[in-house]
Formats: sequence, C-alpha cells, structure tokens
Amino acid sequence: MALTQQFARVSPEYLAQCRESALGSPGAAPGWAPPSRDLLDADWALWGLIWYCRKTAAHPRLVDVLGRALTGDPGGDIGFLDHDEVYDAVADPPGLLAPAAVDEITRALFDVDIGRVLADLPQSPEAAASVVGFEGFRGNVRDYLVEHFLALRAFFRGAQLRGQCVVVWID
Repeated sequence: MALTQQFARVSPEYLAQCRESALGSPGAAPGWAPPSRDLLDADWALWGLIWYCRKTAAHPRLVDVLGRALTGDPGGDIGFLDHDEVYDAVADPPGLLAPAAVDEITRALFDVDIGRVLADLPQSPEAAASVVGFEGFRGNVRDYLVEHFLALRAFFRGAQLRGQCVVVWID
C-alpha cells in the first residue's frame, strides 16, 4: 500500500460538527465524510519538490510554505480526527490549517513561478528522478511536479475563497 499526502477543505462549522459527533458516539467516530470535490490526493509530488528545493536551494521560501501546507500548524484542537475513520494511523494524526493560514499559504503559492523553480531540473528522466528523491520513478518528473503543485495551488485557492480550513494527513 502506497502512502500519499492528503488534503481536505472543510468549514470551521463542519469541524465543529465532527467534534460533536466524536463526543457523542461510543467509538468517538467523527462522522468524517467531506465531499470528494473537497479532497486532494497529492501523492508524493510535493515531498519531492521540497527535496529538490532543499538540495538545490532553488526556492528556500517554497520549502517553508510547502512544509507548513503538508503538516498543518501546531494546535488546532482536532484530536477528534485521530480516528481510523479519517486516516490509517501510519503517520502523524491529521493537522489543521485555519482559514487565516490557508490565506497566507495561498498567497505564497501564487507568488511562486514553478517553471523558474524547476529551471535547473535535469532533462534526463533518471537524473531528474534522483534529484527529487524518486529513484525508479517512471514518467516525466517535471510534469508530475508541476501538475501536483498547480493542483495544490488551485485547491488552496478554493479553500481561501470560501473561508475554509484545510486538514492535512498522510494515508
């Protein structure tokens, strides 16, 4: 089973509803079921982008922004989501980005010229896969990174425009 980076856009009200469900159910089930349009599976692309930026010093600010987007902010009072209904418990429990954090991250993501960040990515598929930490990756590494970065940016923009939180986890 492959592990991937997951995101969910939810309203603060939805989180409150899940908290109440967890408090009121015998198994502490939060009733977690965001609509599929509000879920994003980013595979491992963003971790590869972080790896690449760290190795090449391509865009230090992007490392910080992606790191925050992938882990959430400390606190957040979402311990009720530490439940097998939400994730498989193979990594840290879900993290939370409140609407203000979503706004900050979205603005930072839109300040990034991903083409410029990846300008020095090797053309050779094997070399590109190696520099992003994806040994054995088959496919176009640049396209894979760009596709997932743009998907993340659009996902966060949607959450920003609706004043939503983003819940993050690895599953």
